[in-house]
Amino acid sequence: MNQEEQLSANDLTLLQLGRRLQADGYRFITPTPLTHQRVNQRDEGQAAETLRDVFGWSRPFEPGLLSADEQRQLEAQVIDVYDGRLKSRVRWSSLDDLLFVHSGFPTDAADSVFFGPDTYRFAQLIHAHLQQNFAPIQRAVDIGCGAGVGAILIARARREAEVLAVDINPAALRLTAINAALAEVANVEVQASDVLQGIDGSFDLIVANPPYMADPAGRAYRHGGGSLGAGLSLRIVEQALNRLAPGGSLLLYTGVAMVDGRDPFFDTVVPRLDSTRFGWTYRELDPDVFGEELLNPGYQRVDRIAVVALTVTRIG
Repeated sequence: MNQEEQLSANDLTLLQLGRRLQADGYRFITPTPLTHQRVNQRDEGQAAETLRDVFGWSRPFEPGLLSADEQRQLEAQVIDVYDGRLKSRVRWSSLDDLLFVHSGFPTDAADSVFFGPDTYRFAQLIHAHLQQNFAPIQRAVDIGCGAGVGAILIARARREAEVLAVDINPAALRLTAINAALAEVANVEVQASDVLQGIDGSFDLIVANPPYMADPAGRAYRHGGGSLGAGLSLRIVEQALNRLAPGGSLLLYTGVAMVDGRDPFFDTVVPRLDSTRFGWTYRELDPDVFGEELLNPGYQRVDRIAVVALTVTRIG
């Protein structure tokens, strides 16, 4: 059974929409939530006129913008009535020549599936690793797959690999399956798992782009747990190190709340990287993101939030 045959009727409707958008040349680069909010506020009250307005900017639209048949198909699962107009519950974002479906804006729901600038940086990290490392990848896993970007990029670049996409969020697994079918990668398998607890065996490549905020609402895509959102990133490192095959690598893209000029995540992780077993690099990809979060409770002593990349390779 191929991926498309495994999708439900509702999921096939989304897949068909994705194909229609691709055929129409649809493209949308998703900005940060703050930029998204400001652009929509600037254009507030304007009726959506294009599919980018509907499926990119998540703006309400009038009946008639979509064909009657398409609107009828989407109303059951994708479109809500909003102040007498219609509004999509999903967005479609471009990455290279691919399209990914994910949650509409704003991402308030606890099970929202996020896509944004972090996703693009995460993709660049994976691309660079795959271009610089030519060791065979028989088995790979994308932990906390979200919309499935990591798994799909690996699966496209290494068609011979078995690639797992795991998440605790059923909505993420559903959208990953749709995105994999749209990308026409047959070597991605979605599976529910809390980090690697539900998965057996070792991996030649482990990638993760976990949530790294301290989110009072506890949204799965955003709340990292632990001190200032670092809890999940630390769990991923702890579990991944013991699951790397000889020569295998972990690529962790995450955010760190810098406190009094120090990097507490780096200070905690480095002692766990035994130099006789692992080679590693650690670097800041962006020194200052989500500055608006510093006004929230718990961030009083935080200087800035940086995004970092930790690459660990098992020696021998």
